[in-house]
Amino acid sequence: MPYPVRFGIQTPQQNSNAWPDMLSMWQEVEQLGFDTAWVFDHFLPIFSDPTGPCLEGWTSLAALAMATSHIRLGVMVSGNTYRNPGVLAKIATTVDIISRGRLILGMGGGWFEREHAAFGIPFPGIGERLGRLEESLSVIKQLWSQDTTSYTGRYYQLDDAPFLPKPVQQPHPPILVGASGERVALGIVARHADMWNSFGPPALFRHKIAKLAEHCQRIGRDPDTIEKSVLVTGMFAPDEAHGQVADYVDAGVTHIIFSIEAEQDREAIRAFARDVMPAFRT
Repeated sequence: MPYPVRFGIQTPQQNSNAWPDMLSMWQEVEQLGFDTAWVFDHFLPIFSDPTGPCLEGWTSLAALAMATSHIRLGVMVSGNTYRNPGVLAKIATTVDIISRGRLILGMGGGWFEREHAAFGIPFPGIGERLGRLEESLSVIKQLWSQDTTSYTGRYYQLDDAPFLPKPVQQPHPPILVGASGERVALGIVARHADMWNSFGPPALFRHKIAKLAEHCQRIGRDPDTIEKSVLVTGMFAPDEAHGQVADYVDAGVTHIIFSIEAEQDREAIRAFARDVMPAFRT
């Protein structure tokens, strides 16, 4: 197994004004031994009443970085349509510095059309969104690795852009790409990602991991250099958790991330950390 089994928590900052709940949740999951913690990148609640409260992701992440000490952290995932890549590179670098080198840069093409319409953000077709994502990843990596960057792409242009300070992590923070499309999106993962995230049952991951391996083969990359992760809604049921984690690991997924509300009963999280996680530590 190329990667150790890891566990994470995502706390979507929606439908709640209870910042103290989110803050205490992150501090507790860090103490419980979870490896990663994530917010989401939306300005409206998703899959629920869009008029409800929703805190912004990157500013929340910066504050949570100051309130924790060793858990790895990120946005699962940052919508590329929301920010110019040069601006996002600055934001991400700032969080990496604040967190003393704990950031994982999670990025995706953007998908929530209602949100774009509400705030006047352009929402192009899927082909352009994926093209923009690929260019953004190239731009960000160049800004992180060069003193100045000029870039002339189809969607983004930079003119001798200086970039200091650099991130704490070198050559750069790990990049996670959230994607599921087999023809184009997984190709972007193969070319740019250190980590990949998607959702679905283990059988679907077996199929998509095989497709990702085909993209890697075409460019001469070892697919085992990409960590595979799944985002799961809610916690696994206690009597099924061992088997469900084992099924994902057997399929090639070694990073299990649970998306839970900050107000959720903490006992299920504590029980998982106590009764399930130790069995998968190496």
